[in-house]
Parts: sequence; C-alpha cells; structure tokens
Amino acid sequence: MASGKKQIQQLSRQFFRLSLVDGSLSAERVAGVLAYLEKHRPTGTLAILKAYHRLVAAEVARGQAVVEHAGAVHDAMLASIAAAMTKKYGRKVAAVAKANPALLAGLRVRVGDDTYESSIAGQLASLAAAV
Repeated sequence: MASGKKQIQQLSRQFFRLSLVDGSLSAERVAGVLAYLEKHRPTGTLAILKAYHRLVAAEVARGQAVVEHAGAVHDAMLASIAAAMTKKYGRKVAAVAKANPALLAGLRVRVGDDTYESSIAGQLASLAAAV
C-alpha cells in the first residue's frame, strides 16, 4: 500500500511539473493533464487527482495575496500591496480583497502559507496571549 501512495504522489508531482510553463501554472497545460487523466484513467485516478489538486491549489495561492479587511480598501492600496509582495517574493503576486468584519480595523494579508497581520483583532489576540 505504501508503494501505491508513493506512486500516486510521484505521478501527481509529474503531472504538476507538466502543468508549468517557465515556472508558472498554465491553464492549457492543466486542461491537458485533466483530459489525459479522463481519457486514460490510470489506477488510483481519484487519489492522483486529489494530490494534483493540492499541488495546483498551493501554486495558485503562492501567486495571490488575499487582503482581508474590515473597512474599505482602495484599488491603489491593493496595487501597492501587490507590488510589495511581488518584490518580496520575486514573482508576480496579485492582490485580492476579501471583507472580514471580525478584524475590527486594519488588514491581514495572506500569500500562500505566509500571513502578515496588521489588524486590531490580531493585536488584541497577541495581548491576550501575553497576559
């Protein structure tokens, strides 16, 4: 069973590598991988698709800065955040606004697994943890 899991992981990583063009995810290549899997249906197709999906989702998240905010966020601020994150990570990062009234005020920016906190709710949580 362990070798089956290993083979599924290897196949999903191989399909993921085939989905990249010059280091960026290609919608055409992803569609090609999915068409191949639909046509040939290798053993463990569902498990391969799940592992492939996780890899693709992680890559998409790496190129997107989700800006959570309690109040209004102007396009100029989103552009500034996108430019700063693009410079920090050395790759194109797009900023997307997402309302989150629980923050009270301020922002929380997430790029992939990284989170940058500048909200009142985050500061209150830090204070509560310190006490």
